[in-house]
This record gives sequence, structure tokens and C-alpha cells, in this order.
Amino acid sequence: MNPIIIFDAGTLISFSMAGLVPELRGLKKIFKGKFIISQKVKDEAIDMPLKIKRFELEALKIKALLDNGILELPSVLGLDDKLIRTKGNEILDKANRIFHGDERDIPLIDLGECTALAISEMLNEKKINNIIAIDERTTRSISETPGELKKYLEKRLHTPLIVNQDNLDFFKQFKFIRSTELIYVAYKKGILKLNGAESLSAVLYALKYKGCAISGKEIKEMIDLAQTKA
Repeated sequence: MNPIIIFDAGTLISFSMAGLVPELRGLKKIFKGKFIISQKVKDEAIDMPLKIKRFELEALKIKALLDNGILELPSVLGLDDKLIRTKGNEILDKANRIFHGDERDIPLIDLGECTALAISEMLNEKKINNIIAIDERTTRSISETPGELKKYLEKRLHTPLIVNQDNLDFFKQFKFIRSTELIYVAYKKGILKLNGAESLSAVLYALKYKGCAISGKEIKEMIDLAQTKA
């Protein structure tokens, strides 16, 4: 089976609010796999925002992606939503019991993100290549830089933390990509209908200010890489 990208709500909202939904459609045209969202992510990115006038337009744009088959629900992969939600809650429990300090567990992530992780876990079990599109820093940090996350939390909470290593090790299986990295691909593939480093910088900063956790240093590195490989 072709590779699969599993989208968290935040990534879709970043694309929508930055006016980059056409680029997401363009990426799907050149991508041989599927773009998948969980029912919980649908609730967060479409169903609930549709009821709030302030967020209705962005929700309608994302809903159109689902209606047009750009985004698909896990049922197309033969995955059961009830099982996804059950596994999502199990992952939520693991994530929020990784760090313990001051006589309490430290909550880290929410259920929407965990349902995306649940889908990834189920696909990993089937040996199906997948990656999770997520803009929020904490979930990625659990998997990629847990030591830095621990130091950050200890500094913020002013207390030493105990690590549940078994729970932490579970998250090593996941792979992530951000909206900024997806738009970089769009730029390199000519999907982004803007040319030059200034344009790439503009869209990367637009995504940063709409919620993608990326530093100015990382943006500069991406622009330099684009120019090097131009």
C-alpha cells in the first residue's frame, strides 16, 4: 500500500487560516497515498467550528476537502472508529503519565492528537508506511526530543520530574511532519504559485503565526536549503 499521511486538526487549521488549502489539494494530486483524519479530528476541525461564526469559514474549507475526497476517514483503510477512539484513550493515558512531579502526573496532549497516533499505531502493526502531520510541538517532542521536553517542563514547573520510561518508549515508533515541511514540498514541486525565497519565507511565517511550532532559525534553514537545491 502507498504511504499515508494522518492529519491532526491543528495542521489543517493552519493551512486553512493561512489561505493554503489550494496547495494542500495540489499536494494530494502528486501524492500516491491517502490523506486520513480521525473522526475526533473531524469533530475538532469541522463539526465544532461550523457552529461558531468566527471559525465557520475555515471549517467550510476543510469540510470541502473531506467532501471532495482529498481527506478521508479511516474506514477507507478498514479501520474501526470505535477501536481508534479506544486506542486513542489508551495513548492519552500513556502520554499523560510519562512525567510525574510534585505528587501528580503532568498532562501533555489531548485526545484529538492521540487518535491520530492511534491510527499510526494500527498502520504500523500492518507494516503500512505512514507519517503524522502535526504542528503542535509537545507531541513531536515526546517522540523526538523527550530529554529537552523534560528540561523545559522542569524549568516551567519548578520541580524535578520522574520519567515513566515504558510509557515514553512507546512513542518512539511515530514519525511526524509539520505544515511548514509540507508547504516546502509544495514550493519545490511548483505547487505554490509564488517564486523566490521571499515568497517561501512569507508562507512559512504565515504558517508559524497560524499555529505551527517552528523557529525563525528553522525557517531560515529551510529557505537556505531551497536556494541550495534550486
